[in-house]
Amino acid sequence: MNDEQDMRKLGGLARSLPLTYSLMLIGSLSLMGFPFLTGYYSKDAILELTFAHFSIKATFAYWLGALSALCTAFYSFRLLINTFLSNPRGPRNNYLNAHEPLPAMMIPLIILGFGSIFVGYLFKDLVIGIGTTGLGNSIYVSGEHITLINAEFLSPITKQIPVILSILGALSAIILYWYRPAAPILSRNIFIFLSNKWHFDAIYNNLIVKPLFIWGLDVSYKVLDKGLIEAWGPTGIIKLFKYLTSELSQLQSGQVYNYALAIILFTTLISLNLESFSDTLFILPAIIFFFL
Repeated sequence: MNDEQDMRKLGGLARSLPLTYSLMLIGSLSLMGFPFLTGYYSKDAILELTFAHFSIKATFAYWLGALSALCTAFYSFRLLINTFLSNPRGPRNNYLNAHEPLPAMMIPLIILGFGSIFVGYLFKDLVIGIGTTGLGNSIYVSGEHITLINAEFLSPITKQIPVILSILGALSAIILYWYRPAAPILSRNIFIFLSNKWHFDAIYNNLIVKPLFIWGLDVSYKVLDKGLIEAWGPTGIIKLFKYLTSELSQLQSGQVYNYALAIILFTTLISLNLESFSDTLFILPAIIFFFL
């Protein structure tokens, strides 16, 4: 497809890429936990073992995982419909050059496709349930840990809720993206809300990125970096020394009587035999003021 990866610019590829479509369908069904596929056994086993702890945290995790199964089925089938089953929406040249992947990619995908169909059903008894011996003694399970036993005797409805939600997610995607004219249940505002990813990007930008950017520019850069640090740091020191050297250089007038006066004043200062450092600090400003 000329490296096109936006599914909104694809569509109608089921006939051009039948093998790719078949493998994508198998992978999507397994990912959503369709019954008797490999993903069904792994996903349901995790959720059942989670619920079998019978705690508030475990119940919350169970329902969160079940709702995640619904979302997974929804976006998986949305991908299938937009990419393979809907009307073509891309440039004509992309469809003329459409082709199946090379064997180096297709052969591993075919192997994974067979694994998604058969591995879970054929080997479930080795790793799932009480008394399984597939892992041998590689994992130690304490006798006080009865979650495996509790998970075996959960109510049927608890075990089937994730499957039901997965099927509802797939049906929702089919109705909304394949039979869209017959699905007025999704209003324009809700559709925009979901299309904008729940406005998480806008919230993140407005509440975090922009305030940090403004603080970094107005406070960190202008006040701290270019203000205090520059004023008390390298730039301030350089300006201070330039000012002092400029003022002190004016004392070098080249006039003999100025140098003679300076010698007399400093000789007098030394002859005063000042007793403390504070007395010196009192006399020096007077001398400097005289020269300025």
